[in-house]
Amino acid sequence: MAARTPVLETFPALRAWQRKALVEYLRRRTEDFTAVATPGAGKTTFALRIAAELLADGTVEAVTVVAPTEHLKSQWAEAAARVGIQLDAAFRNADVHSAADFHGAVITYAQVGMAPQVHRRRTMTRRTLVILDEIHHAGDSRSWGDGVKAAFEPAVRRLMLTGTPFRSDDNPIPFVSYERGGDGLLRSRADSVYGYSDALRDGVVRPVLFLAYSGETRWRTNAGDELAARLGEPMTQDLVAQAWRTALDRPGTGCPRCCGPPTPGSPCCATPGWPTPAV
Repeated sequence: MAARTPVLETFPALRAWQRKALVEYLRRRTEDFTAVATPGAGKTTFALRIAAELLADGTVEAVTVVAPTEHLKSQWAEAAARVGIQLDAAFRNADVHSAADFHGAVITYAQVGMAPQVHRRRTMTRRTLVILDEIHHAGDSRSWGDGVKAAFEPAVRRLMLTGTPFRSDDNPIPFVSYERGGDGLLRSRADSVYGYSDALRDGVVRPVLFLAYSGETRWRTNAGDELAARLGEPMTQDLVAQAWRTALDRPGTGCPRCCGPPTPGSPCCATPGWPTPAV
């Protein structure tokens, strides 16, 4: 049984930046589109709406999502299923083709790098939209970048997503446009940008707070020796680690395996390298 076409009317309401980027995408109708949006802004929802639009109007027949990790494959498949797009998160290179009751598959950059010709054949079999999630990962190794280019050159549409704007090195990432900055370096050029300050202003993300710790910490080692150190002063890496563990273990919160403050003989005090705050 063939997968059903998603119903756009049932799609969740989009945020303002997603609507604006969608309008820009539909206006351009170009093969390649790069969207930069801060983490937590909703890149997945944006990409799935584009997939739904292109499936509904017949521009594409299939969708391939390329994610950095195995864990993200499941997240993509679950999010897609909620809007009527069925993606096979269990697809393996040995499968060669996706089952007909799926709109496509979710794979990793590693999978593409290992067998680009498998994914090239899949892409050529049906008119395909390729969503490249966190596209900067295609630059993690030469084989990944070469694999992405070989596999998805025949795609009808390619949508690149990232929360991390990046500059080029000796191995530019396929399908990403670059422009030279005032410092002479090539940097990726995005077709849609939604930064952290935009998301913070819109209340989409929370402010990031950095707490400063200072002062003296005292702790007792497993051997019973009492040590003291002042945070920020030069000391060995081992002492730095113990001093910070002591500082961050606020009284009453306890060690990793305790319900309360560490006490001699408790299981957590047996954790190697975990200092006991001096009383």
